[in-house]
Amino acid sequence: MDLVFKAGRVITSEGEVPRSVGVRDGRIVAVEPLDAGMTAERVIELGEDVVLIPGLVDTHVHINDPGRAEWEGFETATRAAAAGGVTTVVDMPLNSLPPTVDVAALEVKRKTAAGKVHVDVGFWGGAIPGNRGDLRPLHDAGVFGFKCFLLHSGVDEFPPLDSAELAEDLRELESFGAMMIVHAEDSEEIEHAPHAHGVRYDDFLHSRPRGAENVAIARVIDLARETGARVHILHLSSSDALGMVADARREGVALSVETCPHYLSFTAEEIGDGATQFKCCPPIRESENRELLWRGLADGVIDQVVSDHSPCTPELKRFDSGDFGDAWGGIASLQLGLPAIWTQARQRGFTVADVVRWMAERPAAQVGMRRKGHIAVGYDADFCVFAPDESFLVDKEKLRHRNPVSAYHGRRLDGVVRSTWLRGKEITGEQPFGELLTRGNC
Repeated sequence: MDLVFKAGRVITSEGEVPRSVGVRDGRIVAVEPLDAGMTAERVIELGEDVVLIPGLVDTHVHINDPGRAEWEGFETATRAAAAGGVTTVVDMPLNSLPPTVDVAALEVKRKTAAGKVHVDVGFWGGAIPGNRGDLRPLHDAGVFGFKCFLLHSGVDEFPPLDSAELAEDLRELESFGAMMIVHAEDSEEIEHAPHAHGVRYDDFLHSRPRGAENVAIARVIDLARETGARVHILHLSSSDALGMVADARREGVALSVETCPHYLSFTAEEIGDGATQFKCCPPIRESENRELLWRGLADGVIDQVVSDHSPCTPELKRFDSGDFGDAWGGIASLQLGLPAIWTQARQRGFTVADVVRWMAERPAAQVGMRRKGHIAVGYDADFCVFAPDESFLVDKEKLRHRNPVSAYHGRRLDGVVRSTWLRGKEITGEQPFGELLTRGNC
């Protein structure tokens, strides 16, 4: 074998166990008892202060390259991912220029990323008005599914679908087994809500009410039931929707749900005036809502936790005015998702194995990655060496993201990533060797 990890703490399907893990040609070829006597060209013995976990899979990342590479880029985003224990990301079809809404745009994206990625990268396609004929070609070209909005996306080149368009697109996707992932906020509910303005977070919160999410999710469930298509609810922030999601699942609707570290970490009550680094859509809600999201995660109603890494330049956050109405909505957290979730999870009695299930196993399963998300024979040798009892103070200037903007700046988080490995090779951040993934080939 090329590499063997010997560790007293390894997360496998059996939970946290002592194991020797053998690697050959980038794949895991053996997972044996710690005293199995396995040998290799390189043997790494890990101490009891660290846990060997599978590399995380983040299926909700806005890299914005090409076109808005000053917000983020493939090189910086994937370097940040690796620093956070993430070995696989799936890039969203916006806010790049052009958006990934046809095969030509996908090829532009792939050419831009080629030779620059420090982790493995796949791509979502986009569903917008008028591109129904492009959905099957994009699927055949290897995208992992299709994203749509039900209200303005924030960028004009990626317009939303109305209910009739969504229904027709779902029928189209069902015909060839593809999945639709949905930013579920209702445009009419938002239009009737107070306008977002000023420095008070409470005013912004009222401009994106829970009802906008609830109405949109109900509509998506109805259309999924009607069409039989697979649907996935992105970045759930309203705990009100958990009941209808659970009911739909019991009825057999093909529905999955994610939430994000910021909804599980922060609360509306703690966000001060002008703190636009916390602005995202849908918004961070109240502390009671946060605890109900944690309950939904524990109950399995929420399947997974992904970053929704949505970076921008400091200027777009409007720190000069602190106006929540004018600031770009998005939280950059690709590097910090693992410690952010572990910090909160351990306080509520969860284990590292739980976090791995939410952030590696289930995201990989959702997009059909058969060699990612587990430490098991036949899987890619993607690992994170994680020190769960070590803590650090977040300094936005030291993060690997392109721009020094972070809602976590100044917070102490538990859990330090000691090293990250992709197909049996340590990621140093110097020479990129990640691969571009296609659906069905990973």
